[in-house]
Amino acid sequence: MKLVVQIKLMPTPDQAEALAATLHVCNMAADFVSRDAFQRRVFSRVGLQKLLYRDVKALGLSAQPAIHVIRKAADAYATLRAQMEAGLLGGARSVRRTKAESKPITFRPDAAQAFDDRCLSWQMDARTVSIWTTGGRMRDLAFAGEPSQLKTLADHRKGESDLVRRDGKWFLLATCEVPEAPLNHDPVDWVGVDRGIANLATTSDGDNYQGRGLQRYRRRMARVRAELQAKGTKSARRKLKQRARRESRHARSHEP
Repeated sequence: MKLVVQIKLMPTPDQAEALAATLHVCNMAADFVSRDAFQRRVFSRVGLQKLLYRDVKALGLSAQPAIHVIRKAADAYATLRAQMEAGLLGGARSVRRTKAESKPITFRPDAAQAFDDRCLSWQMDARTVSIWTTGGRMRDLAFAGEPSQLKTLADHRKGESDLVRRDGKWFLLATCEVPEAPLNHDPVDWVGVDRGIANLATTSDGDNYQGRGLQRYRRRMARVRAELQAKGTKSARRKLKQRARRESRHARSHEP
């Protein structure tokens, strides 16, 4: 099965500046690909790569990053198309769907960027990575993580890793292929759990976890979110994201 391991990067100020510049250029190039794809009505990976590969490289990207940027734009349109076909954006004439279809997809300057083994290598013993940037190959970029995650990374990493900037911090989200444990065909001492909303969990042996404390916490957080949304400032939006992650962690820690 596939697992994603989050590894925290610890760049120096100069390294952080180079990483930020790399994300900016990659997403600027993705915007360029997206606009051209929208104008030409060409959305496939192969079609866009044939049309735009050299132009994307000319924006300051080497071969593999250029391919990943083109794929990112193509995949974004594939996701949009799947959402429309599933009716997630409303009917054919809905405002939301019309808005989505009327303009090219855009990418945030610091949106995540995928790196494969040609652009990113791991030195597990030294706890560093070597990564391609628009300023050249960056070496000795330190990283850290939970011991269990580092072991999973060392034993099972396979595939691409996404460079992510979140709240001023840097991460690599590494894909790992972990063998699935064999099924237990003769379980003993098992307990069934029915999870719900009013009652968070009810076990097959009659225990009931209502989670009143968690419900009070969620109501209080809803009031806080409403106050921040009413402000509508950049700082308020940033705090909303932080509180969303905090509430999620709090809920997980209080699960029965």
